[in-house]
Parts: sequence; C-alpha cells; structure tokens
Amino acid sequence: MKTDSLHDLHRPLGSTGLLVSPLGLGTVKLGRDQGVKYPSGFAIPDDQAARALLELARELGINLLDTAPAYGRSEERLGPLLRGQRQDWVIVSKVGEEFDNGQSRFDFSARHTRASVERSLRRLETDYLDLVLVHSDGNDLAILDNGEVYPTLAALKAEGKIRAFGLSGKTVEGGLRALRDGDCAMVTYNLAEQGERPVLDYAATHAKGILIKKALASGHVCVGDQAPQDPVQASFELVFGHPGVSAAIVGTINPLHLSHNVATAAQVIRSRIHNNS
Repeated sequence: MKTDSLHDLHRPLGSTGLLVSPLGLGTVKLGRDQGVKYPSGFAIPDDQAARALLELARELGINLLDTAPAYGRSEERLGPLLRGQRQDWVIVSKVGEEFDNGQSRFDFSARHTRASVERSLRRLETDYLDLVLVHSDGNDLAILDNGEVYPTLAALKAEGKIRAFGLSGKTVEGGLRALRDGDCAMVTYNLAEQGERPVLDYAATHAKGILIKKALASGHVCVGDQAPQDPVQASFELVFGHPGVSAAIVGTINPLHLSHNVATAAQVIRSRIHNNS
C-alpha cells in the first residue's frame, strides 16, 4: 500500500457503520461559482476534468464525497459521473438550504426536507444517501428544537433512504444538540477558528461522527503573511490531532492540490499512529 494514499487509513464515522477516508472531497466547485468565499476565483470544470478529478480521488484512497442542493449543479453532475461506482463512495448531501439566482433561502419543514432528499436521490442516481446533514442558517438550536427537519430525517433513516443524519452547524450548542439526537456533526475547526472544539470532545466520548469543514479556512490559511511554513501540514496536524475527528472535507478542483492534501494527511496520520504505538 502506498504510504501517500489513504486506502488503509479509512476509519469509522462514529457509530454509523460507515467507514470513511480521513479526507473527503468537497464538490461545491463542481456546481457553483457564485457566493463562494475562496481567496481567488475559479472556473467550474467541465465533465472531462471533473471525471478525472474523481478518478484521482478514488485512486488516492478517498471514498467520501460531500455535496448539497445549495452547491448549484453539483448533485446533478455527480449522478452521471459516478455511474457504476456507487459502492466505492460514501455520499454526503444536505437539506435546508436552496441557492437560486445568487441567493440562499432556507426551509426546514418536513415537506421540504423529504422532497429535498427525494430530489437528491434522483439527481445522484442512487437508492440511498449515506449521510444527510442539515444546512444551518446559523440558528442551530431553533432549527433542531422547533423544526420538523430532524424527525423527518429520522423517519427517512428508518425507511432506508438515508443511513445517517446530522447537522452542519455554526454553534457549539447546535453541534452538541445535533449529536445528542443524531449521528454526526459538521464543524468548523482550523488554525484560526477552534471555538467549536467542545463538539469534537463530546463526539470523542460518545462515539459520534465528526466531519470538519473549512479545515484550511476555505484556502485562506495558505495565503498572507501569517501563513505557516506548510499551512496544509499545520492544519492537518491540528485537525487529525483530535480523537473526535472522523474526516475533514476539503474542496478542490486542482489535481496537484488534491494529491498534496492526501500525501500530507497520510503522513500526519501515519506519524500519529506510529507515535501512539
């Protein structure tokens, strides 16, 4: 097994029964170039480039893909691109946020939640989604306490349409509540932002899944005078140094960046395993 790949480093996503690569590929850039918070602009890749990127990710041992209805055409592009490969991927999608004409809107009703999941299944050409996260508008507790979205996702899980569910939130309180009643939380955690660490601590002691978003601060960690000598390595040492972290989602459409991210993550994780053995 190549030491710069992730094939033998897959780990459990909490107690969901899913095994995921420690790095997942975020796919917002496959479907949307408006309203994104990256330090530089980009062109959405064509199908040939997107297919090559997915093939490279799979060759490098990545099996975790993150998409969402709010990512423009990401889901509907992934469906055809992944035909015949469903067993090779753990697919994460979202509910709650829609993105139209450059604007986000949110709907956490039972009706919209169910319709959104059914639409994602059609677009992704699959009978089930491995994980569905609620795309928060920032009002995490209100969504979970007053809304219909979590009970609806629990029903969809019981029906076999999704295998696990959780919240992509923005607060410690929301993350903790999401894990109490669900399977997974997606949490911001990077060199600049570590305020949601209590959610990771809870997950580590309760066998819950954690996906890290913005591990590289949407690319901003790699630019500017304050950037570490190797910002990717420093970021991954922080992220994978916490026992509660299942995987980090990093979105890139650059094959060289993808290969570097994988090699760095593999080196950091293997070093930790060696030091702990």
